[in-house]
Amino acid sequence: MNYSEKITEATNYLSQVGIKSPTVGIVLGTGLGKLIDQITIEQSVEYKDIPHFPQATVEFHAGRLVFGKIGEVKVVCMQGRFHAYEGYTMQEITFPIRVMHAMGISNLLLSNAAGGINLNFKKGDLVLLDDHIDLQSGSPLAGLNDEIYGPRFPDMSQPYSKKLNQLITTVAESHNIKTKEGVYVSVLGPNLETRAEYRFLKIIGADMVGMSTVPEVIVANQLGLECSAVSVITDECDPDNLQPVDISEIIEVAGKADEKLSSIFAEVIKGLG
Repeated sequence: MNYSEKITEATNYLSQVGIKSPTVGIVLGTGLGKLIDQITIEQSVEYKDIPHFPQATVEFHAGRLVFGKIGEVKVVCMQGRFHAYEGYTMQEITFPIRVMHAMGISNLLLSNAAGGINLNFKKGDLVLLDDHIDLQSGSPLAGLNDEIYGPRFPDMSQPYSKKLNQLITTVAESHNIKTKEGVYVSVLGPNLETRAEYRFLKIIGADMVGMSTVPEVIVANQLGLECSAVSVITDECDPDNLQPVDISEIIEVAGKADEKLSSIFAEVIKGLG
């Protein structure tokens, strides 16, 4: 069975269990899950039950696809994503994005937990991705040579939607929540970076670093989806004053920012109706 047939089989299964015609897709990152509370849930499916879906191996990712409404807008939400450091290929990582697109989404919102390389970024800050640097291994588009997957050489001059980013900024301001903007660099992981690596990442133009998001955004651009992503800064990566980081602390910081981010996303989604 080829990749396209797998997408079709997964999409058909989800349609059969009642997940039909969402307009907004959502990917929730590490420690970020409270947006689920804003969804009037109509259906929830474990990843393990969806044909050809990878399984979430990270303990902080629920591994569930949730379908319902925020306001009057139909949404499909990934509670947990997949990463290259889990051993998945780029096409496996981005398979759910293609399935959500096949179901009908036109907008994609993503969140992640990231380390702050820009020293003006502090723990708990919400940072809109304006651009990214891909230091992961390989492209999710490589080998998909049929035009059914989208243009072979998709433009990446504006990977994040100016319209969605402006809407997020406006909504945040209306709630007196300050957002920042920056360049995200995606690395393989799962180890965190050395002092020398943080210095290198800063030199090449990164404001924050993480292990996800970019493959999904590349596919979203190939598919023509309006796409926006927000990083929650969970640790400060100052190579001249670097402290050991505990993953439990990262989860705690993400959790504290989660309510703010979830309220922003919910209002943005209502505005897309």
